[in-house]
Amino acid sequence: MTERNNIFFYNQEAAQQKLKPVIDLAKENDFTIVDNPKDANIIVSIGGDGAFLQAVRKTGFRQDCLYAGITHSDQAGLYCDFNLDNYNEMLYSLQHEEKEVRRFPVINVQINGENEYKCLNEVSVRSAIIKSIAIDVHIDDLHFETFRGDGLIIATPTGSTGYNKSTNGAVIDPMIPSVQVSELASLNNNRYRTLGSSFVLGKERTLNLNIVQDGNDYPIIGLDNEAYPVQNIKQVTVTLSDDVVKTVKLKNNSYWDRVKRTFL
Repeated sequence: MTERNNIFFYNQEAAQQKLKPVIDLAKENDFTIVDNPKDANIIVSIGGDGAFLQAVRKTGFRQDCLYAGITHSDQAGLYCDFNLDNYNEMLYSLQHEEKEVRRFPVINVQINGENEYKCLNEVSVRSAIIKSIAIDVHIDDLHFETFRGDGLIIATPTGSTGYNKSTNGAVIDPMIPSVQVSELASLNNNRYRTLGSSFVLGKERTLNLNIVQDGNDYPIIGLDNEAYPVQNIKQVTVTLSDDVVKTVKLKNNSYWDRVKRTFL
């Protein structure tokens, strides 16, 4: 990491007036505001977790910079340590204190053996029509189960607090490099039998989802908060990436502090 203090503000138009004091304070403290994220070593998203996910995706999951999130005053964010009321703490931390860097796991998603994407939150495979979808689930070389239902969610540890949690999946500590697979409305009968609960795979595992070509082979693929546009999905392969997303961390504001603040 270089010692440059070049900041790019992603989605700054969402709070142009409120952000002006932030930009002015940054300039006063020897930070340079840049218009191109490629020139930045600090990328700051403005908004909630959705804006943070977009900032990471649109800037290519950069490994050579720090990410930070600033929420609006009335928002909470599991990825965002700062809000428009305490942005001065972020600048002070960046400039004067030893940086505490949090590293969030990322998953690689390959679709039809060709296009590859990264996700910070989750990838979801869901039926696009009012009909259940069948998916052969393979863990490494093992055929684990044939799922039939509304779909599957494969979440990172940080993504475990989102869509995954709404399906009664577990909340996973991001210090555990893993992916969690959760079911959406599975059918369990004499023909189809699934585990019926979420399961967690370690770093070295490969998860293969083969879409059964039975007329419902045009699922919706959700990559974080974006939809994958190509139809006729046959296979989705998920592995844990060696890449991570590095964020600036305030002292005494751990992942579990934010989970408690958000849900309890």
